[in-house]
Amino acid sequence: MGINMQSESSTSLSLMAENVSLKKNQQTILSNIHLQISSGEFVGLIGPNGAGKSSLLKILAGLDSDFTGEVSLLSENKLSLKKMHRLQRAQQIAWLAQQDVPTWPLSVQHLVSLGRLPWSKNISQSSPADLQAIDAAIEQTDLQLLRQRSVLELSGGELQRVLLARVFAGEQPIILVDEPISALDPYHQLHVMELLTEKSKQRGMVCAALHDLNLAAGFCNRLVLLNHGQIVASGQPAEVLTPENLRQVYGIEAYVDCREEGVVIIPRKRVK
Repeated sequence: MGINMQSESSTSLSLMAENVSLKKNQQTILSNIHLQISSGEFVGLIGPNGAGKSSLLKILAGLDSDFTGEVSLLSENKLSLKKMHRLQRAQQIAWLAQQDVPTWPLSVQHLVSLGRLPWSKNISQSSPADLQAIDAAIEQTDLQLLRQRSVLELSGGELQRVLLARVFAGEQPIILVDEPISALDPYHQLHVMELLTEKSKQRGMVCAALHDLNLAAGFCNRLVLLNHGQIVASGQPAEVLTPENLRQVYGIEAYVDCREEGVVIIPRKRVK
């Protein structure tokens, strides 16, 4: 009993964490997390270093099963992530880790094509559907001129776009990314955020760990603020990025300006 990918255009899909807690070496990393992300949403996970953002993303991706609670996919039925075959899970969820650096001199096109592995038994014999998905991902991320370049010769920004293209090539409805813009210049930060926004609008869902609060506020439908492994606030950017929350969680005094274009935050001083 699985989730039929062919029906995703007409069926709403949600990823839900219920009472998720995580401990490592007797240290509490996450505590009683309740979170649901649905089709059409671009959710930003924000919070200071060590808040639990990366740990939560790995659990949502099915990469860490050493937790209590439940993570499920909801569509026409409810299916526990722990009970899904890893191939079935890979066909639903795309994952991009923080600072994911390749060590083999693959071409850009070859690395992007690895995104088709959940759908193709032999990546060297790509089907027409595989080739179409690979071409579309390369075009979306403006990598046409770099197709045959070795990934070891790319700048940090170029490599990040290649890794994102690999994610897009998989065509999974759920995209989970950990700090996807941390190594990018402002132009390419905006480009990546635009691409992720577009993916969420195509009835997919995106959840990204982000440190740039202004970009998170400008692009995400919803922000989830974590601190010490707990959700402090969740909602629209203006509801979450309040001076009180910034003081409590980040330890800063900040000027917060809510406007039609989004929320603008100017840090002023540290308070702790």
